[in-house]
Amino acid sequence: MQSIGERLEEARKRKGISIREASEATKIRGDYLHKFESNQFDIKLPNIYQRGFLKLYANFLKLPGEKIMLDFDALALGEGGRPGPKGVNREVYGKIEITHSTASGNRATATPSAAGTPNPAATDPSAPPKRQSFQSTMPLSGLGRALETKSPWMLIIASVVIVGLVAWGIIALVGGSSTPSPKPLVSAQPEAAQVILIATRTVQIISVKGRLDGAELAAPRTLLSGERYALPNADMLVSVSDRAAVQFSFKEGTYDARDARTGVLPAGPGVLTLNFTAQR
Repeated sequence: MQSIGERLEEARKRKGISIREASEATKIRGDYLHKFESNQFDIKLPNIYQRGFLKLYANFLKLPGEKIMLDFDALALGEGGRPGPKGVNREVYGKIEITHSTASGNRATATPSAAGTPNPAATDPSAPPKRQSFQSTMPLSGLGRALETKSPWMLIIASVVIVGLVAWGIIALVGGSSTPSPKPLVSAQPEAAQVILIATRTVQIISVKGRLDGAELAAPRTLLSGERYALPNADMLVSVSDRAAVQFSFKEGTYDARDARTGVLPAGPGVLTLNFTAQR
């Protein structure tokens, strides 16, 4: 009767593949497959892995996997008196720190590590469990230090800081979306030093610009009859919709757009040149 290894080897050769090709197809190490075909089942793995690899290899070679496993169990019974290959290696293939309960009832975290490093707590039951060192998740500064030390003054300071931050956040949310009011173009000068534009009837002030640099000196607006509009005392050009509808007051004098030579008050839109700077 053929042994398990002979049947595996014969089936593989019948398929015309090498050990390497079988290893790539089954994802089982080639030295394990070679040992299986040589009837060497002590591959230094737990019994569950040996049985799983052997059955997978048998199924890959189109051999009856259940029959192979029955023969494997019978072989193990004949050698060691219990199922499983003789002399299973007990090498540790991964370190796990066993969880344990601390005095406060918390549990340590199980952490896998590199293969081949034994756990002293697992090999020696009398060894005291290794306590994990405390690592703060955030620096104990500010509020964290206050809560840790429970100092009244620190708690008060931390509370004030928190309230300030919350208030700042609320102000930023409420006021952040509002559009800031534009700064007035007219400089904050006393009225006696300003040029006051007076509307004798409804008139539109189209623009107020510096005569030399073209800078905006006042915002456009519409004035009703009798309404006053303060302008800076500067060398400026005032564009209006009706020149006959405006007068200008500076200090104690009142002026209009009347032509000094002809005495005619022009009507209609136009640009007026104003410069009272010499009278400051």
